[in-house]
Amino acid sequence: MSAGSGAAGAGRRLVRVASPLVALGVWQLLTSYDVELWLRFQQFPTVVEVASALGDRIGTEAYWQDLGHSLRRIAVGFLLAAVLGVAAGTAVARSRWAADVLGPLVEVVRPIPAIALVPVAILLLPTNEQGIVFITCAAALFPVLVSTRHAVRALDPVWEEAVLTLGGSRARVLFSVVLPGALPGIFGGLSVGIGVSWICVISAEMISGEYGVGYRTWQDYAVVDYPGVFVGMATIGALGRLTSTAVEALGRRATAWLPQPAAGARTPGAAGAADPAGTPSPATAPSPSVVRRPEKEPVP
Repeated sequence: MSAGSGAAGAGRRLVRVASPLVALGVWQLLTSYDVELWLRFQQFPTVVEVASALGDRIGTEAYWQDLGHSLRRIAVGFLLAAVLGVAAGTAVARSRWAADVLGPLVEVVRPIPAIALVPVAILLLPTNEQGIVFITCAAALFPVLVSTRHAVRALDPVWEEAVLTLGGSRARVLFSVVLPGALPGIFGGLSVGIGVSWICVISAEMISGEYGVGYRTWQDYAVVDYPGVFVGMATIGALGRLTSTAVEALGRRATAWLPQPAAGARTPGAAGAADPAGTPSPATAPSPSVVRRPEKEPVP
């Protein structure tokens, strides 16, 4: 790594650290001096007040109990959505029968906000806990399903045909070609889904929860505890960032076998280089799993 690239990396890290610190500093100034420039900051708690409230909350059992409830709901709902979304998306992409049966239902239900399903959850499920998990699952399901469907349909069919020609079964094609090749798209949907899950689980906890970060944040608002409200918001943001980072890290690990772009200028033998006859070098040709073609119709 050159000195210039090292300095650029250090500069980017410095900007990433400085950005939230500057935002907190502006917040502290605006609230300390009760600035009113169309936006009103008189009733906003200061950063110091929020930090003090956060310190008090961290030392209580209720705070960690709320975190545990919210994380459990996210884990169960998101894992269900991941399994169901990948399975349904793959089926819709590869089976004309599944596309005809599930496709219309998906397109009708997908535009409905997951939080609008609260009445359905209350009517169908016996407990509020199960209802919140249901809403969390519904929120993440459709981003995962749609991303999986597009990723599977965009795979180059030549690799599937090669496996079948060599005597491979449909199951072998699915687990050796289709799912590995679709992993980048699948994890793209999972990254979107985890963020949407947090939005909906917090909203569901505010409406019908008994415990959880969303429930506690709404209770703080009801008793006009504004520092407590901002503690809840900061907690939600931190949990969302941690879980999104975890999903992205898992995605990078699961797709580590994909070719990585080489740093620096292109040189002979780099990706895209051709021999004198104009044919791409076999050693540098695109990986079969990441070649994308126009989406194909599902098979019967």
